[in-house]
Amino acid sequence: MKKVLYILLIIIIIILAGGFILLQQDAFGARPSGKRLELIKKSKNFRDGKFQNLSPTPSLAEGYNYFGVLYDFLVRKKENLTPPDSIPTITTNLKSLTADAEVLVWFGHSSYLMKLSGKTFLVDPVLSGYAAPFSWMNGAFKGTNKYKVEDLPAIDYLVITHDHYDHLDHETIKKLRGRVGKVICALGVGAHLEEWGYSPFQLIEKDWGDTFTLDGLITVHLTPARHFSGRSLFRNNTLWTSYVFETPSKRIFVGGDSGYDKHFAEIGKRFGGFDLAILENGQYNEAWRYIHTLPQEVLQAGRDLRAKRVFPVHSGKFDLAGHPWNEPLSKLTALNKQAGLSLITPMIGELVELDNSNQSFKRWWENSR
Repeated sequence: MKKVLYILLIIIIIILAGGFILLQQDAFGARPSGKRLELIKKSKNFRDGKFQNLSPTPSLAEGYNYFGVLYDFLVRKKENLTPPDSIPTITTNLKSLTADAEVLVWFGHSSYLMKLSGKTFLVDPVLSGYAAPFSWMNGAFKGTNKYKVEDLPAIDYLVITHDHYDHLDHETIKKLRGRVGKVICALGVGAHLEEWGYSPFQLIEKDWGDTFTLDGLITVHLTPARHFSGRSLFRNNTLWTSYVFETPSKRIFVGGDSGYDKHFAEIGKRFGGFDLAILENGQYNEAWRYIHTLPQEVLQAGRDLRAKRVFPVHSGKFDLAGHPWNEPLSKLTALNKQAGLSLITPMIGELVELDNSNQSFKRWWENSR
């Protein structure tokens, strides 16, 4: 009996040691500490040792449990999770974009480049081909990983909404290091960036409600989102956020990840509407509807924000939720026949003209079944 217990103890020690070593991998980033942690503790959004949403936000909706969700995701067979063929893309020479261009180029999921008032912004870039700590997990759909860091122009501002792997990609961020001027992120996220070689002087690390101006031209506001954060065992020790970008000619809402809540209407009222709202639409599930919007809620959020145009993102590149790969845009466009919002639905790499409200887009997801 003692021998069996001894063997079990050895096995447990090996497992724990392996887990400890695994969590030391560079891709997991770093936890906030020192002066950064002290600043975090002063935030009104940080309580009981972690960041909080404005409204109570359970990870799972009523009637669901972790075992059932896991069983559904791993065991139950679903169809059309990935496209049968390569997704169509457009090749745009990003380095040739003129300084005065007011454009957006989507790279799939929630990654895109924006040129505003002569400045280049890169939002949540995941260009490694996977959305996970390891390359063998959560691979990109065929044809969607066309753009690489080497294809990008110099980036004035790298913008990070939160630290999940499908928004903060270790490999991409490290490769970008010599091409980025400043990084805009929420409290705590800077710990990852510094761990990966970025200077503290590059970081503009703020809290909800903070406002600052870039180059005397563009005002940036950090606004709430309803989500969570974490890259390993530790959750909500960094803040998730949405942003408002105000330029002399337009106002843009960058939503990040968020479940539907009252903050959309409050932001819409505060800023008086938006020329463009970029909202997540994909990787949703009824089980986690408090932390990800469902298609019908995306349209409501667009109305709440008083957006002239809505750009749905967070789909078209990875299977992270177990729904058909093209369901997000299929559902959204079908529901929008009644809602009547102006949707931006570009192909990966297609040039979106931010000053052209009449620009039309192909229903590319219907031709990739």
